[in-house]
Amino acid sequence: MKIGVLQFFSWPERRVSLPTVYDRALQRVEIMDRAGYDAVWLAEHHFSGYSVCPSVHMMGVHLANHTSRIRIGMAVSLAAFYHPLRLAEEVGLLDVLSGGRVNWGAGRGFDPTEFKVFGVSLEESAARFHEAVEIVLAAWRNERLNWSGRYWRFEDVEVLPKPLQRPHPPVWLAAGSPAAIDWAARHGYSILLGPHQTFAENAANRERYRRELEANGHALAGRDLPIARLLAVAESDEAAEEIARAGVRWIAGSYINPTKASGITSHGHAMTMDERERMERYIRSCVIHGRPERVVDRIERLRSEMYLDYLMIAPLSHSSFMLFTEKVLPRFL
Repeated sequence: MKIGVLQFFSWPERRVSLPTVYDRALQRVEIMDRAGYDAVWLAEHHFSGYSVCPSVHMMGVHLANHTSRIRIGMAVSLAAFYHPLRLAEEVGLLDVLSGGRVNWGAGRGFDPTEFKVFGVSLEESAARFHEAVEIVLAAWRNERLNWSGRYWRFEDVEVLPKPLQRPHPPVWLAAGSPAAIDWAARHGYSILLGPHQTFAENAANRERYRRELEANGHALAGRDLPIARLLAVAESDEAAEEIARAGVRWIAGSYINPTKASGITSHGHAMTMDERERMERYIRSCVIHGRPERVVDRIERLRSEMYLDYLMIAPLSHSSFMLFTEKVLPRFL
């Protein structure tokens, strides 16, 4: 089983300087490079302390320069917000500078604040995202690009640099809704399953993807399908649960709140009973937590229950990351 890390650049309560946030992330990625992780997957977000990494491509160049083995993944490039040729250039350049280590993940996004600020309507965002992805791939595959679509038109454009990996880096699309899963499967794209769906929802989404993929003449065999899971590890189950609760409270207030996704709570008011129940469900059904032995057992169950072959962990504390690296990761290498 492959294991990667979904790397956020969280800035909780701005307790440390922002350069410190980046320095700590670099130190963690250097450990990943030595420890045997498959990839670090960089999360793009805007206008929030939840994760202060507005350019996963610039960050990817920085991390590639300090590592030699680990693959550099985007989880994801928010393609609907980019000019697609600029996106093709940036990811292509990263692939060249990293020695062909890019895993390109692309996503539509779902934060209304980001759509509003970038001037992209939610109603057209899916179609814009789909066309942007197809343009990026066409720009990589063809010596010169000709394109006539709904949002962009190009004539005889040479897009440089081409990626080092030919015809292009491996590609994944973030897919959290039935429509997104179906579109990816119809077109034969591999998918990323995110950290905010429950274990059961991710299992159902993976099965839906398999059915649609095969119904459209594409094979499932040979694909890596990373499933992201929040992670809390400690020397005792009780301590791990406390880390999980603290992490979910931060995520609830900073990102998964009523103005954005399905909503657990938001900053500035006490949780209602309904919010507490949703938070308990989130901890129970979205987070892998416990002492190392329990985490190993949980992952083994997930491998059999949902055909998990690529786990993308999102550690909720640095101590969780270190314990996982030292005591859990070696069991799966």
